[in-house]
Amino acid sequence: MCAIVGIYGSENAAKNAYYALFSMQHRGQESSGISSADDTKIHLIKKRGLVTDVFDEEAFSTLKGTCAIGHNRYSTAGNDSIFDAQPVFARYKLGEISVAHNGNLVNKNEVRSELIAKGAIFQTGMDTENIVHLIAKSQKDKLVDRIKDMLTRIEGAYCLVIQSRSKMFVIRDRFGIRPLSLGRLPDGGWVVASETCAFDLLGATFIRDVRPGEMLIFGKNNQEPISEQVFEPDFHPCAFEYIYFARPDSIIDGTNVYESRLTMGKRLAYEQPADVDLVIPVPDSGVAAARGFAEGLGVPFEMAIVRNHYVGRTFIEPTQEIRDLKVKLKLSPISSLIKGKKIAIIDDSLVRGTTSKQIVKMLKDAGASEVHMRIAAPEIKFPCRYGIDTPTQTELISASYSPEEIADQIGADSLGFLSLEGLVESLGSERKYSLVSFDGNYFAGGSAQSPGCNDLDL
Repeated sequence: MCAIVGIYGSENAAKNAYYALFSMQHRGQESSGISSADDTKIHLIKKRGLVTDVFDEEAFSTLKGTCAIGHNRYSTAGNDSIFDAQPVFARYKLGEISVAHNGNLVNKNEVRSELIAKGAIFQTGMDTENIVHLIAKSQKDKLVDRIKDMLTRIEGAYCLVIQSRSKMFVIRDRFGIRPLSLGRLPDGGWVVASETCAFDLLGATFIRDVRPGEMLIFGKNNQEPISEQVFEPDFHPCAFEYIYFARPDSIIDGTNVYESRLTMGKRLAYEQPADVDLVIPVPDSGVAAARGFAEGLGVPFEMAIVRNHYVGRTFIEPTQEIRDLKVKLKLSPISSLIKGKKIAIIDDSLVRGTTSKQIVKMLKDAGASEVHMRIAAPEIKFPCRYGIDTPTQTELISASYSPEEIADQIGADSLGFLSLEGLVESLGSERKYSLVSFDGNYFAGGSAQSPGCNDLDL
């Protein structure tokens, strides 16, 4: 998950990076960081907490320069990532660099072991640190060539923003697993960000998506970024961006997230109808799918669960105990809309089942006569190699139980999932999506390095 941003050629680079990270807070809440460059030095501030907790006016007096890169960290289950905040800064033979990374390197342990055997000393558990060491140990004379050297050693999903004292390098892996877009700021500077919702806040003009396998090089001597196709594209965007991760007002690789979720909901109503009086969403990411489901059934839609927006997402919390508590803190039913009614409750996905069980109980305690749960995604049965917080198959309830058995466990009167075919058709069957969480095909696309969506550092 994670959010990354890069700003180049802007007098307000650090503040623009701050606002971009603020707009992408949903992609990670563990820590936040920004590094800036002023041609002579890289300045860095990063801490645990939300964007608004980490930065203040004093921070921006430190973050000088017309280039800035930033990162919001998505925490991995069970890890204390206080030392794993990004960007990662290092001094090496050619000067200073700072790296921000969104994704997951599937050969992390192999590369790290080789580096340690050659004398490298690691300070964190992040695969991002592999990237810094590989650049530093390359024998090439130019940073751009060291970056290319590094890219030949890493495998997996990555969007990278790499900053020197005078340049910025942006790279997207050949699968295009995670999104990355290019825009132009009102002051003439450039912006790259994980989601286009950042452009809206900055008043930036969307230019295009960074292509899978592409590297962009920003330098003071170039009016436009230099584009180099480093790898042949094998495009497999992650379906979870459209199901859950992205903000509904973002456009990911040309596809409107809200419209995709609306279409998923309509298809879900066709595939898994329910005899109900009312359709309600699990806010916020279930809203569009619930609207589509209600339209498909011709049944009233109501926002009958109120969300406290001062409590973060439960899915990305590091321990199950915190997830359990935050469900109660975050969601509250409107009993007058629910009492005595047969309810269809729509959620974007079902992973462990703990949250769903609490929501069903909450609705029945509020007086619902029946609760029928519908999920606007297929059953999640397999772990994700490229950066979803489902590190073991045993955590995935659908890997062990049928929908009927799960319905019994969570207390629902029925449970239905969107089919894999329905998901693909909702997103657009002309594109090969990364669907391994649903079908277990880690080799989609015919290569041992082809994308599957397991664990670790994002």
